[in-house]
Amino acid sequence: MALLCKIELSQTDGITLTVENKDGQITQTATFDGTTITLMCKGEEDTSTITQTSDSITVECKNFTVNAESITCNSTMDTLHEAEGTFTINSTDDSVFTSSADFNVTATANLNMKAADIAATATDSAKVTAPATTINSDNTTSITGTDVDITASNGTSLNGATIKAAADTTMDIEGLTTTVKGQSTNIQGSLVTLG
Repeated sequence: MALLCKIELSQTDGITLTVENKDGQITQTATFDGTTITLMCKGEEDTSTITQTSDSITVECKNFTVNAESITCNSTMDTLHEAEGTFTINSTDDSVFTSSADFNVTATANLNMKAADIAATATDSAKVTAPATTINSDNTTSITGTDVDITASNGTSLNGATIKAAADTTMDIEGLTTTVKGQSTNIQGSLVTLG
């Protein structure tokens, strides 16, 4: 394979280095014009370009791959990662995401979280809001708090094979209309007052 190599020197345009591979239909060009360094590799169908100025570096290519033992990226201002296709982050070890301010996760479709165990902790308050909210458990479901309030603007239903309500001190059941009904109903106590 024979390569054609050229060096062009110009007091106005700078230096241009060119390597042509006519068999592979590939042209490699490096230009230094005094303000910008441009590295270009042009093939039969695709072209990759690295453009460097005193304050920026731009890489344009079809595929961009970085392989390293460790990678560190720091920015003193904003950082943006955007993909028009699928955005995937994989780690074979622990993953940590930390923000010193607010942390927002937004999805226009479904947001799915899956893990062996999930723990969510808030130092102030926690809130879940949705038009419809469902909590499912194949085993025991526990709700614990210093005070637990369950409020519904319409109805509240408790359904189960067995339902037990117990209070260490006082239990109040009040309603505009209260009905206690069962195939077998027991009312017990050392003092029972009706009316």
